[in-house]
Amino acid sequence: MAGTISTAKKLKLQSSFSTRSPFPNFPYPTPSEALEVFNILAAAHETSTAPMRRVPKDAANPAETCGNVPNVLEALIGTVLSQNTSGKNSRSAKAGLDAVFGRNNFASIAIAPVDRVVESIRCGGLANKKAVTIQKILQSVKGRYGEYSLQHLGAEVEGMRMTNGEIMRELLSYDGVGPKTASCILLFCLDRDSFAVDTHVFRLSKLLGWVPKKANRILTQAHLEIRIPDELKYGLHVLMIRHGRTCKGCRTASSGSCILKEYCKGETLRSAVETTENP
Repeated sequence: MAGTISTAKKLKLQSSFSTRSPFPNFPYPTPSEALEVFNILAAAHETSTAPMRRVPKDAANPAETCGNVPNVLEALIGTVLSQNTSGKNSRSAKAGLDAVFGRNNFASIAIAPVDRVVESIRCGGLANKKAVTIQKILQSVKGRYGEYSLQHLGAEVEGMRMTNGEIMRELLSYDGVGPKTASCILLFCLDRDSFAVDTHVFRLSKLLGWVPKKANRILTQAHLEIRIPDELKYGLHVLMIRHGRTCKGCRTASSGSCILKEYCKGETLRSAVETTENP
């Protein structure tokens, strides 16, 4: 989980790479390459048009996670619950939290014995750590603002809204909130252009050669945030996760077939031809 990175380090990384890549001399992906992969995945997963952003709504199902709700603090808690587990498990954990404390009863969650929070989310995995993270976030928010709300992150005040960078800095200032989690809030809850890198996106980005081999997940997100065109960030994120979850052939050490592996072979061949023709 993101809590293994100190807040100071998170904020330093955000400040260092908010407008530039950590790999400034690494020219991939180009905008055309990002679009090619988007089109390949859209066709493979029978998506004839770009996946459309969904404006978060208060759905009848209160177990929505990964930011797909309009309450920013609820979206943040749901995204924390989604860390290092499946969608099914995180939804079950959110449903358990709501069943025990009531939906968005943040005050009750914040002051409850931590063991009670742990039991309510145990089915989601890493319950001990996530319970502490959730309580710390809630207590920090209340301490800063006097209420359990982060709605100001998406609010417009006198015609002005917070920038993506300002929102990222605030979210990263909370213990247990890393770049991926913060990016998910921007992308799914606040309807901003951001490119979150989870385990699937990270693996596929390495397969595609979009980041240097030495890149870790955090630096991969910082690099792709700069390289991926804004208009592709939502759709490409969604499609890469969909492909990563369903395609067995692109997994590490797998010899199975994968459309992205075939694409990479074509890119290698094209590069070799261009090098031969333009020595």
